[in-house]
Amino acid sequence: MRYRAPLAELQFVLERVAGLPQVAATDRFAAAGSATVAAILAEAGRLAEGVLAPLNRAGDRDGARLENGVVRCTEGFAEAYRAIAAGGWIGMSAPEAYGGMGLPMAVTTAVNEMFSGACLALQLNPLLTQGQIEALEHHASDAIKTLYLPKLVSGEWSGTMNLTEPQAGSDVGALRCRAEPLEDGTYAVTGQKIYITWGDAGFMANICHLVLARLPDSGAGTGGISLFLVPKFLPGAAGQPGKRNAVSVVGMEHKLGLHASPTCVMDFAGAKGWLVGAPHKGMAAMFTMMNNARLGVGVQGVGIAEAALQAATAYAATRVQGRTPVGEATIMGHADVRRMLAEMRAEVFSARSLALSCAVAGDMAQATGAADWAARAAFLTPIAKAFGTDAGSSVADMAVQVHGGAGFIEDTGIAQLLRDVRVTRIYEGTNGIQAMDLVGRKLADGGAVAFALLDEVEAEAAEWPRLRAAAQEVRAVTQALLGMEMVDRQAGAVAYLRAFALVLGAMFHARAARADAGRLPLARVAIGRGLAEVSGLVAQAGMGASDLYAVTP
Repeated sequence: MRYRAPLAELQFVLERVAGLPQVAATDRFAAAGSATVAAILAEAGRLAEGVLAPLNRAGDRDGARLENGVVRCTEGFAEAYRAIAAGGWIGMSAPEAYGGMGLPMAVTTAVNEMFSGACLALQLNPLLTQGQIEALEHHASDAIKTLYLPKLVSGEWSGTMNLTEPQAGSDVGALRCRAEPLEDGTYAVTGQKIYITWGDAGFMANICHLVLARLPDSGAGTGGISLFLVPKFLPGAAGQPGKRNAVSVVGMEHKLGLHASPTCVMDFAGAKGWLVGAPHKGMAAMFTMMNNARLGVGVQGVGIAEAALQAATAYAATRVQGRTPVGEATIMGHADVRRMLAEMRAEVFSARSLALSCAVAGDMAQATGAADWAARAAFLTPIAKAFGTDAGSSVADMAVQVHGGAGFIEDTGIAQLLRDVRVTRIYEGTNGIQAMDLVGRKLADGGAVAFALLDEVEAEAAEWPRLRAAAQEVRAVTQALLGMEMVDRQAGAVAYLRAFALVLGAMFHARAARADAGRLPLARVAIGRGLAEVSGLVAQAGMGASDLYAVTP
């Protein structure tokens, strides 16, 4: 199975669909012109194809392991990580003052997609560091930023996110990890965290853990949680790693997929930590990292979907099996195989366009300070995360189907894609949580952003009556949800999110077809076949919760 970076497709979506030119037209991102972005994507594509992709199968076969408290990683991962760091790919969107490139998040998102499609297990590492960089930039003291950000941006150090405990998963407010003030102004952090992605590795000089914990005077729930920066090694005045901190890996999870990515059980035994942000306001700071990661995880799904689509297309073009209705010798001539490949391609395009459009909205908010752009980015984030990871799972699953029996065995590598991508629907808030956020906080404005997006869809739908009708259905159920109790909204939240995503994706297909007539056949698939789901989803979204609670578990 061979991965090829989808350079032309990414460039097309960025420039003709997602709106990167308007980002490059701002003073903040004036350097992100078309030629510059093309050169960046080409260089990242070479790294993805030539360095990362060849490690993917070995990483699945010879995964990370814990030996006497030391995490051992797959051979070749250290060199690949150093290549990512040396190329500046970790700090693409980080401030130039700390060694970053200051590029738009849309460009970083496109690069992250390629790295994810090539080797998701390794790409998880820099993604988390990128999120920590943003969290520290917005919430840490100047002293912390000066010391830590250059090291994180360069990749000399890496970052992790420590939220989950055995009794506190999505219910973060149930955590018990505690932090005791010390005389020097730091804190002794004690507790255990689980499911910590890349919690340890031997090929970076230091690992910086962002840890949620409670101060002695904290209240119950999420409002009493604070955030602490706890390094593996205590840095000296010049930033050099010094004495080992009281943090260790005491276990490593055995997972369905992503075997090369060490998912650790971390023990903090009075480890020295520094407060990030205000006391008892840790969730606000951590949400900065989580929102960064939500878009990043969404595009991980897109990356796997692209890899699965490539593999399925290549297999269908060479596999001879039965007589086809159109006289084609390979299974590419069978109508059902054609259906699967067309639906896969349409879904990849929709998910990619959603992710990049979300990133563009965030870039415009950063460049202009406009509240409407920030609200748009916030609204699109749960949609991009959930739809992107759902697409990763569904496209990988269809790739198995295209391969038939060959897809169910490990030799082809398709099974690995399906196993690896499955967790992305759980990461950074399950997709159900994303949907509940959409119908809750994201509709708290009375539906203003939702209706503005639907206005945009209808404006694009002049030649597509089915698209206009679907947008009107989503508009009607949005209005209905605004009048419902929250439990009734939540019961239909997943259906609502998918309906909204399908309509937005269809709009992007219509926009693409207008820019390039060669894309018209795929737009017809997305709008004609893909939108057939919307009526059923809208019906589910408006049903309320009474029937669900009437069923005895």
